[in-house]
Amino acid sequence: MKYFSGFCLENESELFEEFTCRGDFCVVGFSYGAQKAFEYAFTCKNRIDKIQLLSPAFFHEQSDKFKKLQTMFFKKDSDEYCKNFIKNIGLEYMKFFKKGTQSELKELLYYEWDRDKLKELKSRNIDIEVYVGADDKTVDSLHVKNFFQEFATIYYMKNKGHML
Repeated sequence: MKYFSGFCLENESELFEEFTCRGDFCVVGFSYGAQKAFEYAFTCKNRIDKIQLLSPAFFHEQSDKFKKLQTMFFKKDSDEYCKNFIKNIGLEYMKFFKKGTQSELKELLYYEWDRDKLKELKSRNIDIEVYVGADDKTVDSLHVKNFFQEFATIYYMKNKGHML
């Protein structure tokens, strides 16, 4: 399995062991890492059987004003921003904390999920699974569910937030 970490995180894959496949041909990513996992799977020339997107970071519906404010707050006090971010996603301890960068935050906020790339992955017979918590406060979980349902098996989990 190849795993991609979320923003401000590293080595947190153990938090998702109940969901993730263990095979050599699986690609998994959490939140910001889901974006990275998706791009990796799209460009990878090696065999991939499954891609799992855990709480994919999805900010299509957010305004440019929201995104600019987030980057402004990060510039003003990146340490405080990262601490608040970890708290807001529902992670109660700092074991997996790794300070994010401004460029990572911009990538996270301005990333556009591409329907054509999703179709391409499906045409390569790559199974796509999306896990989203119905009570996610970081992204609009219903919007995520609706966007991906054409391309993926959706696990819409009641009473779960961003950290599932």
